[in-house]
Parts: sequence; structure tokens; C-alpha cells
Amino acid sequence: MSTTAARLPAAFHRLAWSNLTAQSAEQVALAAAPLVAVLALGADAAETGLLQTALTLPFLLLAIPAGVLADRMSRRGLMAGAEAMRAAALLAILLLILTGTVSWPLLALLGFLATCGTVAYSVAAPAIVPALVPRDRLAPANARLELARTLAFTAGPAVGGVLVGWTGAGAAFGAAAALSLLAAFLLAGLREPPRTAAPRRRWRQEIAEGASFVARHPLLRPVLITQFVFNTAYFVIMAVFVPYAVRHLGMTASGIGAVLGLYGAGMLVGAVLAPAVMRRLAFGTVIAVGPVTGLAASLVMALTIGAPTPALAGLSFFLLGLGPILWVISTTTLRQAVTPQGLLGRVSSFSVLAQGSRPLGAALGAAVAALSGAEACLLLAVGGFLVQALVILASPAVRLVRQPEPAVAG
Repeated sequence: MSTTAARLPAAFHRLAWSNLTAQSAEQVALAAAPLVAVLALGADAAETGLLQTALTLPFLLLAIPAGVLADRMSRRGLMAGAEAMRAAALLAILLLILTGTVSWPLLALLGFLATCGTVAYSVAAPAIVPALVPRDRLAPANARLELARTLAFTAGPAVGGVLVGWTGAGAAFGAAAALSLLAAFLLAGLREPPRTAAPRRRWRQEIAEGASFVARHPLLRPVLITQFVFNTAYFVIMAVFVPYAVRHLGMTASGIGAVLGLYGAGMLVGAVLAPAVMRRLAFGTVIAVGPVTGLAASLVMALTIGAPTPALAGLSFFLLGLGPILWVISTTTLRQAVTPQGLLGRVSSFSVLAQGSRPLGAALGAAVAALSGAEACLLLAVGGFLVQALVILASPAVRLVRQPEPAVAG
């Protein structure tokens, strides 16, 4: 790890630290919001599902416009502005909590605005990496970013749960806002190499160009489909997990935060093992690990229906982090390698758009929970994880022996 880090330039390390603080802000806020809804506002499973929909809808609505902006303007500037917007939204939630005027609609609205910042940051970050590191260091750079992200996923939910349980919701949102401001400060000092300005065209033309590239690419297309289905199934679970954990598993706010933190712990273990795994396994095999592990994790979660123990829920979240982190590293590297520089923002936006399936999954989870209960949601998620595993296993991506050669710039 230290050898890899030493080979990466200083500008990249600043990006990695910004990524760590931005991801931490997101995770603390995401953990705190449903806890506030359930414990302070009395939200049920259907209402928490709708809240999750609001917190994830920007991925569906704004990813593609953010991709166009990332190809048109300074990616560093876009990311810094996004973090400032997220900090403002989180500070507004803090103010409502301190004045006792927080409500479910306001929590959903401000959470939506905070996620808009997350979307812009998430689109621009992978697009800026090839400008900061040599092409032959893309995989180590992506592993470094994902290791930083795993620290956020490990600590963020636990910190959010502990702050809500011990000191109240205000401290959680205050901490998240401070982390977002720190991320913006770190980006302000990052020097982004200049890019050749592309001729401006209509938004529709630029979006169509990116969509056509992804849709016609034999490697990127199945990866996108798998990612979309994975996120849908995952958020069917997330839409109902907090009320399910409180009422079926008998867990407290701190306990829920700790279990959610095991998702990050799995990511941390996977990210630490990633260099060795990628040296020993074919590139395509590494791509397949995540979806298959996701299916196994969903089956473990379904076991809690008959065996309601927090340990099984924790194991499920650990597996959901362990395998898919290898997926993120390998598919991000694949995307950067085969995509021309001028299209990276838009192609990255389609990967982020796949996270737009999160509100679809959350809305689906809310609907199924309202009609049939949270247990039915867990069984539905198993079906979704089965589909995504079959899609990627049938694709040429899993047959790649090594990382593809870099694309010709365009």
C-alpha cells in the first residue's frame, strides 16, 4: 500500500483525501436521516422507503447533466461547488433540528439537495483521475480511492448511529456538514491539468454521444446493466432495514449503526486484499466476484426472517462490502481504459446513473413493505441479486484475462 501510494503524484493524494471526507459526510448523513425519521418523527417502513427515494432520486435525475458539465468545465471546480452545496443543505437540517422545526417533508427535501452535491462529485471524480496519474497507474489509483472510500463506509454509519443515539441528530448533521466543507477546501488547492476545449454542441447531442458509446460497447453495456440491477436490489433492502432491524431484530440506534458499518468493514477488507487478488486472478474473474458475492449476501439477509439475529444481518452487510469493492475497482479501471478523455465525464455519468436505480429500489421496497411487509422485500431482493449475477456471468467482461489497453484519446 505504501509503495503504491508513493508512486502516485501529490495532486492525486489531495483528491484522495477530499474523497475520504466527502464520502464520510455522505455516510454520516445517510445513516442519520432514517434514524431521525423513525426515532424522532415516528416514520414507518413505507415512509422510510419514501425518504430513501428522496435521498437517492438525484442519481436518476442529475447524473447525465452532471456528466455533460464534467466534460465542459473544470472537474475540480464542479466537485468543489458540489461539496459546498451539500454542506449548505446539511447545515439547514441542523438548524431545523436545533429549532425543533424539523419534519419528514423538510428532511426529505434537504436530503435531496445534499444528494445533488453527491451526484456531481461522483461523476467528476473518476473522470479527473486519468488527468492526475499515468495510464499505467489507473488500477492502483482507483484502489487507493476505494480504500479511502471504505474508511468512510466503515466509520460513517457507525458515527452517525452513535451520534444520534448518544447526543441527538444535530451532532450527526453538524459533523457531516463540517466534513463536506473540508472536502471543498481540499479541492480548492488541487491543480487540475488543462484540457483541450471541445466544441460546444446541444446538450441532447452530447448526451446521445455518451449514451451511444456505452450502449454499443460490448464490455461497458453488461457492466452497466449489472450495476443497475445490483443497486435496485440493494436499496430494496435498505428501504426497510432500519424499521425491520428495530421491530424484527430488536436493535437500537447504535446497534443499527454498527451493523451498517460492517458494510464499510467488508469494503475495507476487500480494498486491502484487492492488490493481491488482482495480481492472482484474471481481470474478468475479479469483475465477477462482486455480483456473485452480492447474491450470497442477499441470501444471508433473507435467513434473518426465520433466524432474527443481528449477527446474520451484520454478515450480510459485510459480504455486500467485501466482494463489490473489487467490482468497483476493476470496472472503474475498465471504464477509464476504454473511454476517450473527452467522453469520460459522460461515460462516468452513466455509471452514476445506475445508482439512480436506488430510488427505484427504495420506492419498490416501500410499496412492497406497505402491502406485504419487510420480509417480502428481503425475498424480492434475493431475486434481483440473482438476475444481476446471471447478467455479468454471461458477458464477455468476465472472460478478460488482463486490463484492456488504453483507448485512443478523442
